[in-house]
Amino acid sequence: MFRNLIWCLAALMLALAAMPASAALNVLASVPEWAALAKEVGGERVSASSATNALQDPHRVDAKPSLIARARGAQLVIATGAGLEVGWLPVVLRESGNAGIQPGQPGYLEAAGLVRLLEVPTRVDRADGDVHPGGNPHLQLDPRNIQKVADALAARLAQLDPAGAAVYKANHARFSERWKAAMARWEQAAAPLKGAPVWVQHRSFPYLADWLGLRELGALEPKPGVEPGSSHLAALLERQRAQPARMILRPAYTRATASEWLGERAQIPVVVLPFTVGGSTEAGDLFGLFDDTIRRLLAGIK
Repeated sequence: MFRNLIWCLAALMLALAAMPASAALNVLASVPEWAALAKEVGGERVSASSATNALQDPHRVDAKPSLIARARGAQLVIATGAGLEVGWLPVVLRESGNAGIQPGQPGYLEAAGLVRLLEVPTRVDRADGDVHPGGNPHLQLDPRNIQKVADALAARLAQLDPAGAAVYKANHARFSERWKAAMARWEQAAAPLKGAPVWVQHRSFPYLADWLGLRELGALEPKPGVEPGSSHLAALLERQRAQPARMILRPAYTRATASEWLGERAQIPVVVLPFTVGGSTEAGDLFGLFDDTIRRLLAGIK
């Protein structure tokens, strides 16, 4: 009987050893791209989730009790910053009562402070629409920015979880090697896009355009966050006839009405881009996000 007990205990210990260890850090990202990056760099030592999904406008999110509860249990919050989450994340952080994830603490990481921001306004006036004073926050569609955030994230994870520092360093090195190779592949494939004139439904793509050399003729929205009316769209159609664009770019989370109206009358394709991880079936992770984005752009320009 004693021998059987020993065998049972040994079997139990082996089973426990075979089970994956619980994550050392609970990471809450404001948007899907940073949750995906945390999984790449953190591996099994982190449990990462996003406060929003790919078909949700990241500017407009409800600070629900369930989201506040998730922040309460987080050791790290990753935000985009530059005003993207200004309408809801400060409320979530304040109501969470979690001192470690407040801005300025090690448990808070903001991507906007790590990259060069584009479209920084020379003046800020609410009459101009939903203008971000610090610059355009949609920085995730330049993979060079993803790399910069990954570098900072690896260091921050090691700071919060010193026991996993070697794991984070190794994961970061593997990710960086794969990412740089993928960037070279994407840039080579996207060469035909350089200089291509495009309309954008919302000013969601300046970083993508800067990276690939696309030429934005303007936005369908008369002001950021303002739906275009029929007279404004008619004026854009006249501009299209004088200065033709090759396609209209629309993020997956926005309404299709305006872009479809102009695309049909101008006889140019409307290219719906995933915009973030989960924005299409193919964009299941960061690599898939850019694979699918480049594929859709090349299909649109043809």
